[in-house]
Amino acid sequence: MSNIENARIRINEIDREMARLFCERMDAAAEVAEYKRDHGMPILDREREEKLIQKNMSYITDDSLTDFYTNFIRSTIDISKNYQRRILEGMKVAYCGTEGAFAYLVAEKIFESAEKMPFESFSKAYESVVEGVCDVAVLPVENSYAGDVGQVSDLLFSGSLYVTGMYDFPVSHNLLAVEGAKKSDIKTVVSHPQALSQCSEYITRNGFSRMQYENTAFAARFVAENKDPSIAAIASEDSAKRYGLSVIDRQINESRNNTTKFAVVSRSENMNVGYSPSDRFLLLFTVSNEVGSLAKVMNEITRHGFNMSAIHSRPMKDLLWKYYFLVEAEGAIRTENGKQFLATISQSCDKLRLAGVYA
Repeated sequence: MSNIENARIRINEIDREMARLFCERMDAAAEVAEYKRDHGMPILDREREEKLIQKNMSYITDDSLTDFYTNFIRSTIDISKNYQRRILEGMKVAYCGTEGAFAYLVAEKIFESAEKMPFESFSKAYESVVEGVCDVAVLPVENSYAGDVGQVSDLLFSGSLYVTGMYDFPVSHNLLAVEGAKKSDIKTVVSHPQALSQCSEYITRNGFSRMQYENTAFAARFVAENKDPSIAAIASEDSAKRYGLSVIDRQINESRNNTTKFAVVSRSENMNVGYSPSDRFLLLFTVSNEVGSLAKVMNEITRHGFNMSAIHSRPMKDLLWKYYFLVEAEGAIRTENGKQFLATISQSCDKLRLAGVYA
């Protein structure tokens, strides 16, 4: 038997084994997809991909094959992601607003293959996940210019869902009006209160009156339906395209670093993170009515080596002059050190909730 015939027999045997291993790999990828759906995680995880590639590269002992193997493993990962997308096509993602809203654009980026379901308020989007109508919800929690979104913070404090991811999304507000309208025609601008706040100087400078609306995309649709050149919306450029509006002015928000942080909330915790010093977690708590209770909690955060990146306070609606606190921190909360930390601060807290752990 010739060398080429022997080589072809070997290739056939290897291909048969690779086909079997391929099926096993896809079964594992399907399990990953189910986990991601249940825990509100996106398909794309660049950090995990790069670690996997670097690890697998160590198995290649022939340097001349390195580039070829890199292409091979990247192609395999892409195939796995496409397979996961097919599995997750039935996933339902809730957001507040309508197509063109910033929350919709964020949901589209994180869960590109999933069905996006609009709701008219943050609470209804949140409850759709609680009731099982949707798998996850994408909700804004904080803006770099206008501060935290109180309604969402209240839902995270009083509700049962978990944050499984936090994503920063740059926001660019635009002045939108009906076709043919000029800036001199505009008397009133309509938008969500956060957007109005972020564009406050521009609105004041131009002498516009303000009208609040539930959502920036809803505001754009309202302007399009009314066909009144004296009314303009503050919304995304995507909303202008969707509703046939003209962009009168672009980037009218005061800060060019205007960024909104969005949370993905799910019925299940993401148990795959919380073991690395670079992981993050979200704590919501009220402190006991004792001198120094809040200071004790803050001291324990430092003592256990966690890096606190943000703290917010919110009034409790049912108790006068009583507040709850929201802390975002960095660190391995699911280690023994993290368990000791939670046990210690619980002694100073009337209510304590680990509301989310995420990469």
